[in-house]
Amino acid sequence: MAGLLLNALGNALTVSSNMGSAVWTASAVNYSNWFGLNVGIILFAIGFLNTVTNQLLIKHWEWRRFVGELCYIAFVSYFINLFVKLLEAAGIGSLPILVRAILSCLGVTTFCIAISLYQRANILMHPNDDTTNILRFFYLKGNAVAAQLVDFVPPVLAMAISFAVTKNLYAVNVGTIFSILFNGLIIQTADKVIWPKLKHNFKSLTSPSIKD
Repeated sequence: MAGLLLNALGNALTVSSNMGSAVWTASAVNYSNWFGLNVGIILFAIGFLNTVTNQLLIKHWEWRRFVGELCYIAFVSYFINLFVKLLEAAGIGSLPILVRAILSCLGVTTFCIAISLYQRANILMHPNDDTTNILRFFYLKGNAVAAQLVDFVPPVLAMAISFAVTKNLYAVNVGTIFSILFNGLIIQTADKVIWPKLKHNFKSLTSPSIKD
């Protein structure tokens, strides 16, 4: 639960500071503007596709994983909306641009710490973060930085397609660039310095548990 709330708070900081959202969120904002749909619908659709992708990556179907990740999307979306309203009411959007840029980067750092915590606990997580966990331990020899970079390819390509058609680019700013450059590094560092006794316990039905 702590990881979910930290994730929601971090994402809310990037949204309310209006200085660039996380990469997947930014791609959702661009498609929301392109098709005229609520960004929440786009985010849920992306999350659903992530859950299906995860089943393909682990090469079998795990209902507990699938249902748990869909539940996570519903809960985290609610808390992101709640925190955005609270932060906007506090006047974060009217702060100087430098302060908002710092807060956006702080938001990225916050949700990366959250990702580190619940990826290690491996109980319940956002499907996109499970994707990076699967890539990290199934395919990339535990390298969090490489996993994050590979995971960013689809949303970056999606935004490139959106920009080519609409000639507009939304929700991309300092926070987005910071996220692309440092997500993996922050998660990997948090693994070592934030609650270091909590170790990775990545597992699936087709492989033994992987512990660090």
